[in-house]
Amino acid sequence: MKIATWNINGIKARHDLLVDWLRESAPDACVLQELKSMDETFPREAIEDAGYTLETHGQKSFNGVAILAKGAIEDVKRGLPGDESDEQARWIEGTVFGDKGQAVRLCGLYLPNGNPAPGPKYDYKLAWMERLAARAETLLAEEMPAMLAGDFNVIPEPRDAANPKNWEGDALYLPQSKAAWRRIVNLGFHDATREVTQASEVYSFWDYQRGAWERNDGIRIDHMLLTPQAADRMTGAGVESEMRNREKPSDHVPVWVDLDV
Repeated sequence: MKIATWNINGIKARHDLLVDWLRESAPDACVLQELKSMDETFPREAIEDAGYTLETHGQKSFNGVAILAKGAIEDVKRGLPGDESDEQARWIEGTVFGDKGQAVRLCGLYLPNGNPAPGPKYDYKLAWMERLAARAETLLAEEMPAMLAGDFNVIPEPRDAANPKNWEGDALYLPQSKAAWRRIVNLGFHDATREVTQASEVYSFWDYQRGAWERNDGIRIDHMLLTPQAADRMTGAGVESEMRNREKPSDHVPVWVDLDV
């Protein structure tokens, strides 16, 4: 079962690109981030015509997340638990099923950027990560194949940036952000990309400015964290960096994992 995550950076601007990718890469399930669309204005028909069921959690002009699957999506929940006052559309989860009938709990997230830091936006980021850690602990306790997948807006290590010094002082790379990331991973999760490669220059985001793509000045901020039960079934993982070279691309590219389920 191929599961992917992709920050699409505006579904209305890139729904044709998304449909082309779905037909070419053919993931069995996918989580999307940064839809920038309300649920009722999401271009559902094009996705459904490509053979996918769809669940969205949209927000006008900002944020927005979705789950796509070739099969059923069950027990869908919207919004990260822990703060009922949080109205930002950054979390969606549902259960999808592999060819062997194994259930996988798929949690799609768009973690807050946090800039400028320090400040209220960074405080929100760290508080959101605390809530994420609590949800992650619950997932582990359920002992089923599950994953946290999406745009984490965290650069975990120096090798995850072409020029790490350029990110010093940025919310994506501050010590508190990296420590919060490690606390989640150290609960017992497996970073799918790092399960298959320890190489540097494995990036998932290149800024639109300053010729970042042409110079390969990228960062790795899109991650798939697997529970042990999912990691035991992992047969491959990768980053589809070539999507950054398409016409009118997102500044992120798809990241994927294969599970034997």
